[in-house]
Formats: sequence, structure tokens, C-alpha cells
Amino acid sequence: MDPRPQTEGGDYLPAGKLKDKVALITGGDSGIGRAVAIAFAKEGADIAILYLKEHGDAEDTKNRVKKEGRRCALFSGDVGEENFCAEAVEKIIENFGRLDILVNNAAEQHERESIADITAEGLLRTFRTNIFSMFYLVKACLPHLKPGSAIINTTSVTAYAGHPSLLDYASTKGAIVAFTRSLSLHLAEKGVRVNGVAPGPIWTPLIPATFDAEHVMSFGANTPMKRAGQPEEVAPCYVFLASQDSSYMSGQVLHPNGGRIING
Repeated sequence: MDPRPQTEGGDYLPAGKLKDKVALITGGDSGIGRAVAIAFAKEGADIAILYLKEHGDAEDTKNRVKKEGRRCALFSGDVGEENFCAEAVEKIIENFGRLDILVNNAAEQHERESIADITAEGLLRTFRTNIFSMFYLVKACLPHLKPGSAIINTTSVTAYAGHPSLLDYASTKGAIVAFTRSLSLHLAEKGVRVNGVAPGPIWTPLIPATFDAEHVMSFGANTPMKRAGQPEEVAPCYVFLASQDSSYMSGQVLHPNGGRIING
């Protein structure tokens, strides 16, 4: 990508907010997931990353985490497959001995000019990756999450504003909002907090992989800030929701979206 996404803020001041915690981050090989992994490591957490097949990107993220003096384990596979999710969590517990934070971030999107172009197979694929995976991972992680643990789900501004050519993607992101709110109620008595982040237009590898060159050139220009955001500008939301700074928040969604005012 040119320019490359900015996943690490040079002026970020860590404060040990996640010292010795263990975080599982899906889609942590690049973009927002990488930025979150680095920020968590700066705050003292060890990291487990689930990713599909971008091995070079995943290794780069691992090296950045290790540079902060924290451990990082990589697990390659499809989060849309329940068996992979369950096996990965078992290996994480074997490697780290605990799990404190789950970040459900992996997603895919495919631009389609018409709803008629969305096949049943493609629809299922998008839902499996974007929302089914969250059910699979919460089920696998829950036995290991103790009171004070946090689950953070990545939704999107499209869940609130819609998108004319990302019908299936936006629908999954709406489902994630409902899942986040319902799961927060479901787990409140267990002391596990569940929140979400709804990024606006963020400059990640997903963008040039989805849209044509003209769209990419103007990406983010329709926000009040007139630009796309960088992953490093989103990561602090996850740090806040993962730490005890947000101890009285659950079922909520943060909106790093360039100033767009939306409901919810």
C-alpha cells in the first residue's frame, strides 16, 4: 500500500494498563488488528494473533510485539470454521496459561453493484467470517475468561449509516452491534465486559483490496475531517475498553470515524 498504514503512534505514552494480560486478536496481522496488537504490547500484554494466510504480515506484527518485550504467538486459519477457533484457543491456553482479552476483529468485505450480484455462497462466507466467528470464539474463550476480562468486537460505521454497495458486509456489522449489546447482558453477572468499536473510513489493506482506484483516491474525504483515519488512531479505543479505565462500561460502542455524528 502507498502510503503504508500507520499502525504505531510515535507519541503514544503507555502506562502499563494491560500488564501481564493475555489478549487474543483476530485479524491481527495488519491494519487495525496490528495497531491494536502493538498498543496492547506497549501496555504490557502478551498477544495471540489469529489470521488467515498473510504470513509475512503476521510475522511483521509478531516482531513489533516482541520489540516491546512481550510474547506473541501466531495461529493461521479460517475463523469462520468453529473447529479452528476452538483448537486455537486450546493452544493459546497451553502457551500462555491464561486469557484475559478477546478482540474479535477479523472481517472481509466485497463490493457489489447490485444485490443480485451477491451469491448465496458469498453471503454465507461474509457472515461466517464477520459474525459467526465471534460466536465460535466467545464460546471457546468463555471458560477461560475470569471476572474483569474484556471482549471487544469490531463493528463499523456502516452498521449505522449503511452502504449501497456493501450490503452483506454492513448487515454483518449491524449484527455485531446487536451481538455486543446482547452478550454484554448475558455476561454481566460473570463480570466479563463486552463492548465494541465502530471505525469509520480507516486506511487499511482492506480498502484497496475492495474498491477501485477512483474510490481509493477519495477514501475518507466525505468525513467532517476530510480524510481517512489511520489504524494508530483507532487502537487507543481498544486499549481503553480492554483496561480497567472502562470498568463501568459494557454493551457500548465507540466511534472513531472522523467526526461523523451517528446514533448509538
